[in-house]
Amino acid sequence: MLWTLFKVIIGLAIAIPVGFFVLALAAGVLSTLLGLAFFALKLACIGLVGYGLYRVARSVFGKPPKTATAPVRELAAVDPYYEAAVRELDSELGTRARS
Repeated sequence: MLWTLFKVIIGLAIAIPVGFFVLALAAGVLSTLLGLAFFALKLACIGLVGYGLYRVARSVFGKPPKTATAPVRELAAVDPYYEAAVRELDSELGTRARS
């Protein structure tokens, strides 16, 4: 029984300081990550304000935007090989031709 008590005391003598070290290390890493998150948030706010100032300055001092017309897309040409394959398939299946 005395030997078991001695082993528990030795184990606690090792575990308690190591636990304090791990706790301090975890708190340091957590506070570092929290600090980096706040720094990124501040940087994002500064960037947002800068972008807003740029847009205001561009609208005040910039040229008026050009009115661009939307390009008209042409229809693709019908593939003759596809049409021939559809006709052949329709004739084999006995269905009426598609228009």
